[in-house]
Amino acid sequence: MKTYKTLEDIEFDLKRLTLERNIALEEMKAAKGQFKESLQPAEWMQTGFKMLGKVGVMMIVKKIFRR
Repeated sequence: MKTYKTLEDIEFDLKRLTLERNIALEEMKAAKGQFKESLQPAEWMQTGFKMLGKVGVMMIVKKIFRR
């Protein structure tokens, strides 16, 4: 447990802790927004198109090397 010698030390720590709390809350809000955005249908479609593209390229490469 920390012992304080002056009222200024207490006020300084309280301000620091308040700022840390506010930063953590803003980080949580940002994470929530990113998560919400990642669940949008457009994001799923984009991911699906990327995967289909990779699979398509792999199939084309297989066909080229089989001949």
